[in-house]
Amino acid sequence: MQIKISTRHGHLSEEHQEHIREKAGKLLQIFPRIMMIEVLVDIKDDEKLVEFLVSAEHKHDFVASERNKDLLTAVDLVLAKLESQVRKYKEKVQDHHRRTPARGDGADPTNVDETGGN
Repeated sequence: MQIKISTRHGHLSEEHQEHIREKAGKLLQIFPRIMMIEVLVDIKDDEKLVEFLVSAEHKHDFVASERNKDLLTAVDLVLAKLESQVRKYKEKVQDHHRRTPARGDGADPTNVDETGGN
C-alpha cells in the first residue's frame, strides 16, 4: 500500500508525517484491500484541514475531511470517519455474498396465483 502526503500553505515535520502514516496504516487492519491513501493537509493560520482519499480494489474510494486547530486531532477525527465508511462497506460486501435468494422458501415461482384468489 502506498501513502502519499501533500501539504498546502506550510510544511509538516517528519514526526507528523510518520504519525499520519502509522494511523493511516491501521485502516489495512480493517480492510486489507486498500491500494493507496492520499492525505492532503492544508495549514491555514489557526486551522488545519486534513483530507484523506482512500482507494481500494475494484475502484471503490472513500473520502473524509476534517478541520481542527490541532493537526493530530484532525487526523484522528478523519480516521474515525473513514473507519466507519470502510466498516460499513466491508459489512455490505460480506452480507452480499451471504444473502439467500429473495425466494428462498423453495416455492415454485411458476406456480404463483397472481389474482389473489385461490
